[in-house]
Formats: sequence, C-alpha cells, structure tokens
Amino acid sequence: MTGTIYFQDSGMTIINDDFVTTGLVEDNSVDLTVTSPPYNVGKDYDSHADAMPYQDYLDFSRRWLAKCLRVTKSSGRLCLNIALDKNKGGQQSIYSDLVSVAKQVGWKYHTTIVWNEGNISRRTAWGSWMSASAPYVIAPVEMIAVFYKEYWPRATKGQSDITREEFIEWTNGLWTFGGENAKRVGHPAPFPVELPRRCIKLFSFVGDTVLDPFLGSGTTLVACAQTNRLGIGVEVASEYCELARRRISSEAALCRSSTA
Repeated sequence: MTGTIYFQDSGMTIINDDFVTTGLVEDNSVDLTVTSPPYNVGKDYDSHADAMPYQDYLDFSRRWLAKCLRVTKSSGRLCLNIALDKNKGGQQSIYSDLVSVAKQVGWKYHTTIVWNEGNISRRTAWGSWMSASAPYVIAPVEMIAVFYKEYWPRATKGQSDITREEFIEWTNGLWTFGGENAKRVGHPAPFPVELPRRCIKLFSFVGDTVLDPFLGSGTTLVACAQTNRLGIGVEVASEYCELARRRISSEAALCRSSTA
C-alpha cells in the first residue's frame, strides 16, 4: 500500500499508511508523541495481527519506537500508554518490556504515570477461585511511560495553557478517570480524550506538533484540536482513518463553537 494524506485541515493531518514504513512524517519534526500501540492481546483490528508471538511483538515495538525517535525533535517527548501486563496468550510483563525496548533504541526514560482506569468490575478471570493453586492478580490500571529524545528541558520555550490546578493535579503520577466505551466510538481499543489532553497540556506548548503513530479512532487528534496543537495521525486501516476524520470534524467543531 502506498501511503496517502487521507485528511488535512486546520492543522490536523491523517495519514493512511503503516507508520514504520511511511515517508510522510518528516524526520526531526515532532515535539510530542502520544500513543497507545496495540497490546497484542487479540483485539479485533482490521489491519493488524494482535496475537503475534511475543518476541515478534517486541520486534515490532522496536521498529516503531526507533522510527518514532527518528521523526522526533531533539527536545521532543514520548508518552506511551501501555498495559501493565497481559495474561492472554501467557503472562507477560508488557510495560517493563516495552520500557526496556524504548531505552534500547535510544529513548531516555523520564517517569511513569499510573492511570487508574478502575475497570476491575468488568473482570471475569479469577484463576483458581479461592485457592492458592493458580490465582490471577489483575491490576485495574494502565501505564503512561514518559520518555525524551536528547534532553528533558525544552531549549525553546513557548506558551503553556495548563492551569495552576491542572498542573498540581497532573504532576501527581496517579491519574484517575474512566476509560472509553468501544461501542460508542466504533473502535475495539479506544482511549478517552482525557488521556492525550492531559499529556498534551502537561508536556507540550501551544502550537507544537503532536504525533500519534497508531491513530485508531482519532482521539489524540481530537485532543490536539481542542488544545490548539498541530496533529499528525498515522493509521494503516482506511476505515479508521474515516472514523478519525469524522470525530475530528465533529468534536473539534463542537470545541470551537463552545469557545467562540
């Protein structure tokens, strides 16, 4: 498939392509990446095998993390939303493994935010019920690992739009808010707008370029439109590109009308 610009308007760009191989994102052009890559837990994506052997998944992660580093500016950052661990297809420490891979390809580690999604009520897998034979321990949280490319302080300052209250609350590394409803959005694994909105306002300036290499339903670009950042989203499935285009157009328009 040859990559194309699927949509471009008002500072938002959707690229229909495989992020690892696309040539449509310029090197050293991105200030902040906010993304939630496939977790390899068997989600029903249209154009991605989400149940590959674990080593293949780590190799895939290494490729996209290296490409992400290449397109990031020297003072750029990465917010990586990933599960703490996974139990489908065997227990794996997915968060710590991806942190290790990111550091191996050149990302420098800064911190980790724990997102308390609070979805423990939906769990059905207990392992050996009320027995020490083989119980499953499942934490109702996800992780947001924060990295930077070369140095943490931004050499060039810009306009921050974060409020005093937001700064105090969000620099506490435990964030508590609900997840997103997959049926409402129309995508098997969406994250809520609140997640990229917080990352964008905390770790970037107004007018910065924000990338999501796994755009999915377009949530990161919706947050970009709502916070006056330039947004680039790469998505391999054309049907999700269209879903993202519709969400950006409708939700960004709602945001503009509410602030007019």
